[in-house]
Amino acid sequence: MSSFSSFPKNEKPRERMINYGVEFLSLTELFALIFSRGIKNFSVIDISQRLISHFGSLDKIKEASIEDLKKIKGIGLTKACQIKACFEIGRRLYQEEKTKQKKSSFSNKKFITPKDIFLQIKKRLVNYYKEHLFVVCLTNYNDIICVEEVSRGTLNQNLVHPREVFETAIKNHSAQIILAHNHPSEVLEPSKEDILITKKLLEAGKIMGIEIIDHLIIGKNDYFSMAEKKILI
Repeated sequence: MSSFSSFPKNEKPRERMINYGVEFLSLTELFALIFSRGIKNFSVIDISQRLISHFGSLDKIKEASIEDLKKIKGIGLTKACQIKACFEIGRRLYQEEKTKQKKSSFSNKKFITPKDIFLQIKKRLVNYYKEHLFVVCLTNYNDIICVEEVSRGTLNQNLVHPREVFETAIKNHSAQIILAHNHPSEVLEPSKEDILITKKLLEAGKIMGIEIIDHLIIGKNDYFSMAEKKILI
């Protein structure tokens, strides 16, 4: 079984990484480090090169199934699982970084008036011809944690489910939330459906201990606040 022992010491991927840094390794060497060992008549470098040559890109390797990966000479179940695990770690890191960036972009912003939320949501709306429902997550001190879009389309009770709304709040450790959605018609007064959905979510929030403090209808140049109009009482 061929491993790194066949390499001159100063040319082994592990030593090159230690001496020069991981960013100096080729893609072949990186996969060789993941695999660690080759098989009879095939070094770990040979297997890595076959993998890269067969799929042609990292994206295609990422999308390959375990069965697809096992078709490469020298890649069995263990190596195929190692590949999938590495890509999954990368995916989770990317999601973690996205969450950090999203939160940091609001780290110095505080909700004081409905207009503050209107200005935040307006930045997010790129298609005024569809309804977009946003959840604004807040701390107890009204600091904005994040603004997340939870649904897109016609706002109705089938589309908006408490699970999606409060999943966002729970995930972001939010003490209170604000709902906001746009009206493509630019008629800012809430419809009967808007009010029914809001009341349904208010009741769900009471059970979960997460307060909904406002629901805004967003237009291109103005907004309607249910809290200001005492509709939430």
